[in-house]
Amino acid sequence: MNTLQHGFQLNYGNTDVMLLFEGQPDHLVPCTSQILLDSDLFLVAGRMVGHSFLHGGPALAGISEAVVDVLFGASPDMTTITVEDCPDLERRQTIQLLDGNKDLSEEEKDAVWKLADMWDLPGVTSDNRKWLFSRLLQHAVLGRTDKQIKQFRRGLKETCIWQLLTERKDVIPLMFPRERDVEIKPQMVLDQILWPLETTNEDEDYPVETRCRIAGYLREFIATASQSSLRGLVQFWTGWEVPSSDMQLEIVQGSLPKASTCFKSLRLPGHYTNFKDFSQDLNACVATCDTGFGLV
Repeated sequence: MNTLQHGFQLNYGNTDVMLLFEGQPDHLVPCTSQILLDSDLFLVAGRMVGHSFLHGGPALAGISEAVVDVLFGASPDMTTITVEDCPDLERRQTIQLLDGNKDLSEEEKDAVWKLADMWDLPGVTSDNRKWLFSRLLQHAVLGRTDKQIKQFRRGLKETCIWQLLTERKDVIPLMFPRERDVEIKPQMVLDQILWPLETTNEDEDYPVETRCRIAGYLREFIATASQSSLRGLVQFWTGWEVPSSDMQLEIVQGSLPKASTCFKSLRLPGHYTNFKDFSQDLNACVATCDTGFGLV
């Protein structure tokens, strides 16, 4: 799901990262790459989103509301589209020239005419200005991504979740939330942690005082972490960016923090005597999520 959100490594000679969805947050639309479409990657993406939802995993946040509406059967002509939904900034600026009543210069008219001609639409006149603005925007956001949206829909249907989504429209925002709605709060993480018991046990690697000190460092780390660091910690701990119930904390012998994602267990060494060293090592280990599967 992180790959769907932020891109994946696919070397086609002109880029290091391929994005399945592009644009600004909360206005993401499917990429128009023919290679991605021919490779059925939007079909795969639909399956991934459906299965992640079924298993309580991360959602695909930030997708344009216009794309989500069309995905679930709304007519493109009846869908509200904003200029922010257009991921191509150059084309967005050209389309925005038609918004309002300001007189266009010859250079601006020429830019609009070239874009309209490319998409088989007429040039701008005083009578068709508003209509052309709407048609250009619709084509830039939905017309060029129609096949991608259909392929993505097929992938969702293959997860057998489609009937639920069509009959319970209130579920759709849970599967495709706004980015602002999926922020992880420190208290959300703290509430899910199973802290080490403050009891004396000869089998423990460290005494109660040490376990309490390391647990305190972790509390401080969570309370002061940025949103990206907090997401990274949860992913390092559990395997994905959603706080899970029964996130176990162990204070053990070792040199660096480790995690067993299958058991949702974070293992912190007890040798730290100051927060600075603890925070530095934990941040370094969290940064290995994409390559180390939660292990260092």
